[in-house]
Amino acid sequence: MTSVRALAVAAAAGAAVLATALPSSAINSYNATPAPERTEVGALVATWDNDGDPTTPDRVDWVCSGTMIDANTFLTAAHCTTDWPDNVRFYVSLDQDVQSGLDAAAKKHPGDPAAQAAAVAVEGTAHSHPDYPGPASDTHDIAVVELPAAQVKARWSFTPATLPTAGQLGRLGPRGLNATDWFVAGYGTQEAVTGPGGHTHPGGGVRMKAPVTFDALNDSWARLAMTAPQGNGGACYGDSGGPNFAMIGGKNILVTTTITGDTPCYATNVTYRLDTPGARAFLSPFVRLP
Repeated sequence: MTSVRALAVAAAAGAAVLATALPSSAINSYNATPAPERTEVGALVATWDNDGDPTTPDRVDWVCSGTMIDANTFLTAAHCTTDWPDNVRFYVSLDQDVQSGLDAAAKKHPGDPAAQAAAVAVEGTAHSHPDYPGPASDTHDIAVVELPAAQVKARWSFTPATLPTAGQLGRLGPRGLNATDWFVAGYGTQEAVTGPGGHTHPGGGVRMKAPVTFDALNDSWARLAMTAPQGNGGACYGDSGGPNFAMIGGKNILVTTTITGDTPCYATNVTYRLDTPGARAFLSPFVRLP
């Protein structure tokens, strides 16, 4: 998680998905639980060329997390949908255990990444913020994947996440933000484990959730603490684009998306605000905003 373009997207089981450096994040093992009830939270799956022959894809994996914000719009991060080979295809899965589904599909459809992806997910069209990557003050790290609503409805039942109103986090102020209950969700790997050869990040590919607490807010970012002694869990590799919910007015509001953080995934989740003018301007053509 360190800087916006410092980390490689992590594939399931910790293998690197791309040679291109991209960031990502994930759900830690401590203070985390499975999230089968969070049916609006999904995994971004991709197929792409990895052998120099662009005529057919030869790789498939889940690569990031995200959230359904209406019947056919999946919200994720722009670093998850950019800098891919030209023949990349994006899919979205709302399955609880995407990794097991891909493993089973690989046995059923050996050598056919497209069939493997279709077994667990629905194909869509990605739209990244046109100004990504922007400056550190606002990287514009936001994207959506538009999906065929009928296909999504035929496979999964969910209630889309509720987005924040304009400036909602700022209006709460530091005291209100500190008093708010937060949690992060996604499909990412676990915190760093030290072993032979250095750090590894086990797990991933299963939808999890964990409590986090408010740390700091600025114009584009909310920093969330994921330190274990405070009862927090947190995000790690593969959770990029996934949701951070805040309980506001008795309702879970999707207020930010996971973008980056500390490399071993122990301390801070740096998240992109969805209540800002820039985020709302990007989202307005795709979804009705509150």
